[in-house]
Amino acid sequence: MDVSALLSASLSPHQAERESATQQLAHFLSSNPAQYLTALSRPLADSATPSHIRNAAGLAIKNSLSARESTRQDDYANRWKSLDAQTRDQLKQDALQTLAAQDKGARNVSGQVVAAIAAIELPAGLWNSLIPQLLELVGRSDNSGLRQATLQAIGFICESIKPEVLAAQSNEILTAVVQGARKEEPRSVALWGLVPSKSALIRLVCTTHPPRSVDVQLAAVNALYNSLEFIKENFAREGERNYIMQVVCEATQSPSSDVQVAAFECLVKIMHLYYDWMKFYMERALFGLTVLGMKHADEQVALQAVEFWSTVCDEEIELALEAEEAAEFSEAPERESSHFARVALPEVLPVLLQLLTKQEEDATDDEWNVSMAAGTCLALLAQCVGDGIVTPIIPFVEGNIKNPEWRNREAAVMAFGSILDGPEEKILAPLVAQALPTLIEMMRDPSLHVRDTTAWTLGRISDVLVKTIKLDIHLPPLVTALVGGLDESPRIVSNCCWSIMNLAEQLGDSEADTTPLSPYYDGIVSALLRLAEKPTNEANSRTSAYEALSTLTTHASSDCLPIISKLVIAVLDRSEALLGLQSQLVGADDRNNYNELQVNICGVLTAVTRRLGREIQPLSDRIMTLLLQLIQSAGKQSPILEDAFLSVGAVTAALEQDFHPYLQAFLPFLINALNSHEEYQLCSIAVGLIGDICRALGEASLPYCQGFMEVLLADLQSTVLHRSVKPPILSCFGDVALAVGPGFEPFLETTMGVLQQAGAMRADPSNFDLVDYINVLREGILEAYTGIIGGLKTGGKTDILLPYINSIFTFLHLTLTDQDRTEPILRAAIGLLGDLAEAFPNGQLKEALSTPWVGEMLKAGRTKLGGPETKKVAKWAKEMVRRATQ
Repeated sequence: MDVSALLSASLSPHQAERESATQQLAHFLSSNPAQYLTALSRPLADSATPSHIRNAAGLAIKNSLSARESTRQDDYANRWKSLDAQTRDQLKQDALQTLAAQDKGARNVSGQVVAAIAAIELPAGLWNSLIPQLLELVGRSDNSGLRQATLQAIGFICESIKPEVLAAQSNEILTAVVQGARKEEPRSVALWGLVPSKSALIRLVCTTHPPRSVDVQLAAVNALYNSLEFIKENFAREGERNYIMQVVCEATQSPSSDVQVAAFECLVKIMHLYYDWMKFYMERALFGLTVLGMKHADEQVALQAVEFWSTVCDEEIELALEAEEAAEFSEAPERESSHFARVALPEVLPVLLQLLTKQEEDATDDEWNVSMAAGTCLALLAQCVGDGIVTPIIPFVEGNIKNPEWRNREAAVMAFGSILDGPEEKILAPLVAQALPTLIEMMRDPSLHVRDTTAWTLGRISDVLVKTIKLDIHLPPLVTALVGGLDESPRIVSNCCWSIMNLAEQLGDSEADTTPLSPYYDGIVSALLRLAEKPTNEANSRTSAYEALSTLTTHASSDCLPIISKLVIAVLDRSEALLGLQSQLVGADDRNNYNELQVNICGVLTAVTRRLGREIQPLSDRIMTLLLQLIQSAGKQSPILEDAFLSVGAVTAALEQDFHPYLQAFLPFLINALNSHEEYQLCSIAVGLIGDICRALGEASLPYCQGFMEVLLADLQSTVLHRSVKPPILSCFGDVALAVGPGFEPFLETTMGVLQQAGAMRADPSNFDLVDYINVLREGILEAYTGIIGGLKTGGKTDILLPYINSIFTFLHLTLTDQDRTEPILRAAIGLLGDLAEAFPNGQLKEALSTPWVGEMLKAGRTKLGGPETKKVAKWAKEMVRRATQ
């Protein structure tokens, strides 16, 4: 097989030729991986092979070794490790040799191959000679291309491998990277005021080093960026930290804009990872460097400098939240803020405001430019410094909001909208009240950009400062302006819909007879329905209309229910008409448009059904007929399925026992969804639907329980089903038990065994993802136990639980004494203690309930460890325990 010819054909402009070559290469890989990789390695390493073929060969090797999905990556890794050692060694040798190629493209792609192999072998304890080999190549002064490619490979490796795998070699890697990142003639250290100590790193780096090209320096700075997470020990040493910071600061002044961008990216990441060590460097260099960077003529440099200050604000917002939490418990925070943003406000704010006026007239929402970055940074700055931002920003707003130049007007509105979240409401309220008439008037500004930002600002006001809207003065023209904006460009439409949603959430009330928004409901709903009829969904404008309809429905007061009743008829008519056109769909665009519309309509149907409750019953036959047809006609991976199932769940909750006539028709689809282990989100919704059905039907669901329990247990045993579905399954056991009461007895032994097994799982405290998952799993177990106890207590059969009491208390003790437990777990576990005590009031559990840890947990729930709801539950549980142990 001529692999070079196939690679060339895979790049062909002719689709048929390209697809045929791709299929042949895929078949070659699957049938004989060793020959496939060897055949690709030859043209990659051969200097006589054309550049585009070498690049294609390298990418093909890399793509056979690495994948984004973890399951597929495991398969690729196992395939590689199953190859014979000679084949693997040959590929590694070819890739390393190609790092020295004259062809820059071949050098770069070989670095990706080296990193892909390293990502498999280094964590497995293989290829231990790699890092020393790469470090040796970096020191080759006779080949700058080799040094650049090697540094780039080191960067790829650092990016793709967990920090702990490389931590033991961090000194060597850091030394090589910092050597490459230095400028050819180092400035005096005193220039930045950073005086290095006599550490090993400094001694190594200060030795004679070869001249470096811009490419080498860029690769080194990028590699440094990727290595920052595993050099914490180096960064903790003052001398080494000083030198690293000096090198990065000097790189921000490189003649190359690319190096400057990479250096500022490093500073952004350093600020995120090592904020606590930054005070010295902020005072000596970073304030000035980053403010100058924001003014840089190259937008990419300015973007990273702005991102630096956004990161500062992110960190200080998080530190402020941590300080608030510590104060609640009368404790000192573990980390303290240096208030860099507040100190730098006089220098940073004017630059950000100037950048707001750098808009591009033809910019799209997908383009990230310096004006957008400045707006984002300004909003974070407002959250960070609070009231202090108001006084210096108001003159800019007042001086530009009437400016003849649209960029200045838009910047003024953007600045005003960006500071609405952060300062206290009492400071902002008079300013917003004064500005609202002007903003409403600006919805008719000649500039599309100004109208768009004005709509966004009105949305911000209706979201966080709705109390500043005077209902008698501002609300009528505001609603008129927003409804008028629905006929504007798609970008403005989306912001107007968002503003309407905020007004509905803030001013609406589903439990009230009427609300201030009631007089406008009919007009708003009619305008949104017209908008929803548009044939396209540019900028998600049509989807925004449906979302606004759903929000208006959810928060509709009683006097608006006739409007909601007309709305449901309108969307049913539209969905049925679309269903009738399904056979006429041609191509992917038609299918995507159809799916998006039906998904949005299902969302409105769900909202309407939940709001109307049992009053939806006259339309239930029509709704269920439509939903069953949608489910039946949808493909296995259709996005319609999830939303249609959610709508069925809403109908179930609304009709309760009157849902029974529809269950036989729906049951096959429900079982199919529960067996769709690869479509785990749909499976999770289906699990929730079993709970909905059991709650709705009560004891009438007993004939279906055998089938439900069998498929739920099969789901638990699946190795394919995503683990996030497992906790809801356990919780669902409780729903089933609570619904059927003593009818759950046949399933009790199996269920309690599953819960005991799941409850024994523990998490490594350093694995935060697993800690979170175990907490979610325990919440599901607690809900299951609570439902089982409640169901059996109702049926007078709690005695059959006695054989399982020890395992329940073992789980409770493990859960309540875990240092990583959350308050919802504390509350649910204390509630379960109360349920047990209430279910066995005659002393059966006296010994278990009298153990010291039970009293300690009940006390913990009533003290500062618990919120108001937890304290309420703990008070009740304490009384139940007292009665059961007296």
